[in-house]
Parts: sequence; structure tokens; C-alpha cells
Amino acid sequence: MLRWLRQSLRQVSSLMARRPALVCGAILLSVLLLLAVTFTCSRAKNVVASARPPVRFFSAEAPVVDLYLGQLEQVERLRGAAEVSVIFFYAPWCAHSIAARHEVQEVARRLVKQVQFVAVNCWWSQGKCRKQKSFYQYPVIHLFYKRFGPIEYKGPFMASYVERFILRVITPLTYLPSRATLQDFLSYHEPGVVGYFQFNSSPQPPGYITYLSSALQALKRDFRGAVRFGVVTSRHVAESISVRDDQTVYLHRHFNSSLIFPSWERNFTSEGICSWVFEHRETVLQWLAPTGAKSRLLEQELTKGPALLLFLPHNPLGLVPDLLLTQIADVAVRYHSCSDSPHHHHPSDHSYYSGPSQPLSPPLCCLSVVLPRPHPLLGSTSRVCELCLNQSQSNPGRSPLCTFPSQTSGGAAVLQSYLRRCCLPVAVTATATTVACSNILSSYSPSSGRYSACCRTLGQLGVSLPPQQGLGLDNKVLGTPTPSPSSSQDQEAGGIKGLRCRTNKTLRFYILDSALHWPLAVRLGALGNNEMGGGGLGELGRLLGNRTGDGARSFATIVNLKDEVNYVLDHRGTATVTESLELFIRNFSTPHSPLQRRLVGKREEEEERPQKRPLISELTTSSFLSTVMDPHRDVLLFYYSQWCGYCSVLNHVIIQLARMFHGNSTVTIARVNVARNDLPWEFMVDHFPSVLLFPRHRKHLSVKFPEDTPITLPTLLRFILKHCDSAHQPMKADGSDPKPHVLLKAEFRALQGEVQTLHRARQRLSNQLAQLWRDNRRLSFDAVALETHNALLQSQNGELQRERLSLVEQHKEKSRQLGEAVRRLQELADASENLLTENTLLRVLLGALRARETETGEEEETGEEEEETGEERSYMAS
Repeated sequence: MLRWLRQSLRQVSSLMARRPALVCGAILLSVLLLLAVTFTCSRAKNVVASARPPVRFFSAEAPVVDLYLGQLEQVERLRGAAEVSVIFFYAPWCAHSIAARHEVQEVARRLVKQVQFVAVNCWWSQGKCRKQKSFYQYPVIHLFYKRFGPIEYKGPFMASYVERFILRVITPLTYLPSRATLQDFLSYHEPGVVGYFQFNSSPQPPGYITYLSSALQALKRDFRGAVRFGVVTSRHVAESISVRDDQTVYLHRHFNSSLIFPSWERNFTSEGICSWVFEHRETVLQWLAPTGAKSRLLEQELTKGPALLLFLPHNPLGLVPDLLLTQIADVAVRYHSCSDSPHHHHPSDHSYYSGPSQPLSPPLCCLSVVLPRPHPLLGSTSRVCELCLNQSQSNPGRSPLCTFPSQTSGGAAVLQSYLRRCCLPVAVTATATTVACSNILSSYSPSSGRYSACCRTLGQLGVSLPPQQGLGLDNKVLGTPTPSPSSSQDQEAGGIKGLRCRTNKTLRFYILDSALHWPLAVRLGALGNNEMGGGGLGELGRLLGNRTGDGARSFATIVNLKDEVNYVLDHRGTATVTESLELFIRNFSTPHSPLQRRLVGKREEEEERPQKRPLISELTTSSFLSTVMDPHRDVLLFYYSQWCGYCSVLNHVIIQLARMFHGNSTVTIARVNVARNDLPWEFMVDHFPSVLLFPRHRKHLSVKFPEDTPITLPTLLRFILKHCDSAHQPMKADGSDPKPHVLLKAEFRALQGEVQTLHRARQRLSNQLAQLWRDNRRLSFDAVALETHNALLQSQNGELQRERLSLVEQHKEKSRQLGEAVRRLQELADASENLLTENTLLRVLLGALRARETETGEEEETGEEEEETGEERSYMAS
């Protein structure tokens, strides 16, 4: 390529050297081209209008520093002056930025004393932010904690979520001053990381800043902060989890061995600690936040296996623990608990394991208080109030016994105090004869505290404790101490505890915010926005919905992407969320699951109920199996769709076939719209239209109509008669049929009736065709006559046109001649006028000449007379 270019340049240079005129022409052309480009660019500067300068995006009253000119250099100065800074990068035209502006303003008003909020216009073309930053979407929120950052916020742009994230960044570590707070910290279902650092040697011991940075690194990976980081400064508290060395990072796990960060194998850095925690953590409940309909986050999780999707109302700023989430977390923990011991030792992991000196979550002991009459706030059914106590302090160092203080000496006052705080707001006196269960919590959990209470229905739970069977507290009605219902269920063979290890259908638990992702729940089987019915999480979900509005909606479903099935939780028949969820999981985990697959289709109440049996049965998702699998009827099923044009063409064939079998009690003609009704995969077809026959008593031997055969009435009849169940009846020994061919005779009579009807229709059609033929022939004759008349008129029109043209030509000629004559007459008139003028002048001249001649004659005569007189005088004088 370079050689060819050099050769071309040499040829051009030699040619220009031989012809100087060519060189001058090229130079002149270049100068003209340069002048033209300069002139065009100078005009373009005047045509293109400059962009309008940007204006403030946030209001002047908002506690947000709005750098609407994109002054990125001021961001560093402002960030250095504050401990925590929130940088909000926006584009003024972006709808998401406009929607997030109000949310950020609300958060800024609440946290203005703790956090500095800065907004930067990253779209202004002359600003440094546009030149130095390259964002693919707007808005973008970056958080800076002192010198650490940026921490990008990747959650929904809602005030509660943003504020929660900022608060987690402000306080990334939880201080654990006592064993009780440490126990509550580690008993939560989310993973917990504890760092032990002694602060007596220096203000900040070595490794503490690295541990703090690892907590911020975890917030970078998960904006919800699912992994909680705590710090212990007391050696006495650290020994409760068998941690004795300073600068130790402890990862607590509920099911496997708890681990200590191997600083002798890994670098003690923030990235190393964060990666180690996320590698070895145990996740019981995982929060999902799909960004939209095209997000692949949900697909990546569903491809891992069956998933239990729980849509729950979530308040990130809620100070009170979410009771519904606590119950679900308790179910998930027991589902994953494959070992009876709280910590299962693995010999291979002895260098990493650090077991606690005492159990952090001891079992509970529950006492049932039966109510003799219904409570007015809880409905008309009988209820039972369960009081659950934590026995860890009463029996330290050994396994607790299920004994209540009321069964020991002097324990009545202790139990009385527990009842007042937990279940009974009024003091229990000795004169009371009944125990009222009021101020009741919705559930209790081992991780919720020392004591808790829940209220359950006796009839649904099957708990029936007569008053005379229990021990009394001052002659009050009390039941015997019994284990909690959840633990009693786990002791059974079909309990929920450890079910993950006893089945091949391992479930993954996922939580989604129903306020953000309710349209996805509707697509998976939940009811609409204003409906709160089937598919919810029981009575508690409805109570939450009544308390917090439409946003408190709950829904649960199991999705198995491999089998393409979707099961929706039905809470009917259960009293609490825990029971309904456990029953749902157990039914899914059984080898032959009794759960019904959720299919899209018309609901029964929306279907019209015809007064009589229709010719063609229109099947839906709910009525498909009951109709097709009817063992007493042969079913011919026609698959169609509204977008299939050929399906609509075959409607008259299906109608005629249905008329022939109308009144027959053994043959059903049905059709199903596959585009609007989901069907089990074993009943699907690969193209439309398709025809399948399901014979009675032989539903497993269904027959498909041949694809190479045209779908006509005779072919369909032969197909039905060939494959229907009555055509395959065995013959008797004497060669006669076991039953008369009632079906064939009825079909033959129907065919005869149809043939006669067709003959009559044919005769009527023949008469109509003959009449139409005669009318057509008459119309053809009229058309020929009209064509002849039209041709004659066309010829006459041509002659008239020619005559008109000739007349026009004659008129033009006459006009020309008249014009010529007028011109000549005008010339003659002009000549006559000139001659008349000349004649007048001649007459005047002639008169003048005559007058002059007369005067001249008189003068001559006078002269002659004078001469004669003079001569006479002279003569006389002489």
C-alpha cells in the first residue's frame, strides 16, 4: 500500500513538473476550496444558537448544595470539609432525576445535621462533570465516609431506602457492650460478623480502620446491608464466642461451624475480609430488587433451582421488628437446620471453628392459657394465649428444662410479672376467675427476646387444654407447660426442621418488597391492586393491609423454572402465617406434590353460564382437565388462537361437525384458545390449528389428526369414527356386537338429514344461479347495446369536434380578413383626410394667388397710367 502511494505521488509530481499550468490550477482550486469552507463555517456560527445556561435543579430552600454548572472541582473541597457526604449526579431532562429530586430533598431535611448533600449537574456541556465523568444512566448517588469512597447506591430511589442506606454508612459498625446484646446480634437470621479490638492501648487499635473499611466494602456489594458488622471491646464478652485474641474477626453461622478470619493465610485488608465474609456466609433469606421487566437478576436466581418468592410490605426505617418477616425467617432457619445441635462441628475445619461457650439461642418453653370465652378484639372463635419464656438464665451451664416459675415455690409472682408484660396488660389478682388474652403480639420467635406471646385459634390448631388438667395460679385457668407448636411439629417425621436435607426439592427463600414489585406478584398469580384474597399470607397479611393501607400486601409463590411450574400459597384452612407457610413447603417437598399448578386463564365467576348445552364447548384453564379427561365421553379438541387466520377459516367446519353430534351423549366437540389460557405442558401442541381426539376409557391413547390431511367435514368424520371408543368394542362369541350401533345409526340419521338439507339448499342455490344467469345474460345484451350506442355517440362526437374545429378555423380566417379590410379602410380614411387637408391648403393657396394676381394687375395698370400721365406731363412740360 505504501509503495503504491509513493509511486502515485511520484507520478503526480513528475506530471506537475512537466506541466506548470496544472500546478497553478491545483493551487488555485485549493485556495477556492479553503475560502468556501471558511465562508460556510462563518455562516454556521451565526445559524446555530448557543445552549441556554442551566438553572438550579433543587429549590433554594432545600438543604442541598446545587452545583448546576457542573463545578466538579468544588465537590472535592466540600467533601473534605464534611465527615459524610452524599453526591447526587443528575441530568435536568432525566425523568428519573426529576422523580428522585423530591425523595432526596426529604432525606436531606431529616439528615442535614449529620450529612452534607451536594447535587451536581453532570449534563451541562461546559461543566467539568460532563467532561470527566461518563455515566450510562441518571441519577447516580455516591456516598463518602471520611476518606473512604465512593460508595454507590444501587437501590430504589425512595426516601426511606436512601435514608436507610445513609444511616448504615454513617454507622457501619454496631457496638456490642454485653453478652446479651451480642446474643441478640447473632441470633438474627442475617449473617453477623464480630470484630474484637481492645481500645486500651491506643485511640484506634491496629486493624480497626481496616475492619471498618470492610463493613463499608460490604455496603458497596449489598446496599441493604444484609451482612451486619459488630465490634466487641470487652474480653469477657468476646470469650462468650470463644474469641480471646485481639484483632480477631468472627463470622457467626447458624448451621455450620462459625469461622475466624485466617489472617495467617489471607491479607488482613478490607477487600480480603469482605470477600471472605461473602464467600462463607450463610444466607437464609435473600432480598431481591429487580430493576424492571428486562432485568436478568431474577432469571439468574431462578435458574439455580426452585425458589420461594415472598412479597412482603417492607419499611426500611421501621424501628419495630417486622413480625411477618420474623415468622418467615424462623421458618427458613428451621428449614435449613439439618443438625439438632446449634453448631455442627466439622473436623476438617478445626482451625477456623470457634464455638460459643454456651448456646446463643436456647430453646423456649411455652405455657398455654386457655380462654373460657372469646375475646372481643379477636373474633368469635375460641383462642389460646401462649406464653413463651427463655430459660437460659434460669439454668446456666446446662440444658434448660421446660418448667415455669409457677410450679416452684415463690414463682407465682414471677409468672404474674411475665403475664402482665407479655400477655395481660392488667394485673392478675387472686380474685380473678378468668384470664383475658389482650395486647397480643402476632407471633413469637426465638430471636425476638426473652419472652413473647401469640394468640391462636383452638379449632384450627387442635390445641385443647381443659382447665381441670392444668396447674392453677391462684385458682386461675392455666394449661400445662407444653412445647411450642413449631418445635412439636419439628419433632414429627413430616416437620419443617431440616427438610432441606431430607428432600431433593431444595428451596431458596427470596424476599421482595411488595410496594415496589407488586406488578411482578400479579403476573405470578396475585390478585390486583385493590384485591386482598387468595394467594396472601393469611390473616396477618390482611391485618397489615388494613393497618397500613394498600402498600401492605403480601403474597407467596414457589417457582420452579426447570419444570415450568408455579404454585401459589393458599392460606385457607390455617390460622397463622407460620402454619400456612410450613404446610406450603411440605406439600411442595413431597415426591407427589398435591399442589395445583397456577395457570393463566379466565376465572370461573367471569365465565357465562349458558342456559343449554352449546354446540361447541369453550374450554378454559379451570375447565380443561375436567372436560378432556372425562372417562365417559369422547372429546374432539380443536386448538386455536385469535391471531391464527386459518383457524377462523375452519370455524364453519367445526360448527357443522358440532351440529351433527349435537344431542349425542358420548361425543363432545370442544375448542380452547391457547393464547389466553395456560395448559399443562403435556397437552400443548406445536402449531395451530391442531385437532386431538381423547377417546373415553383410553385417555392416555390420544390421537392427533394427521397434519398432511385437509381439515374438512368428511375427513373429521372418518377420523372420529375410526378412533372413537365405540368403534373398538370387542365382538361377542356369536359374532354380534355387544351393543347396537346406536352412535353409528344416530350419525347416519344426522348425515341423512344433513344431506337432505344440502339437497334443498342445492336446489335453491341452482334456482338462484339460473335467475342470476338470466339476469346476467340480459345485462350483457344491454351492455352490448350500450356499447354500440356509445360507439355511435363517440363517432358523432368526433364529427362535431371536427366541424367545430373547421368553424373555428373559418372564424379565425374571417376575422383575419375583416381585420385586414379594417386596416385598409383605416388607411384609406387616413389618405382621404390627408388629401382633404391638402385640397384645403391648395384652395387657400389658390385664393391667395388669385388675390395677389389681382393686386398685381391693378398696380400695373396704375403704373401704366402714372407713366402715361408722367409722359404727358413731361411732354407738356417740354
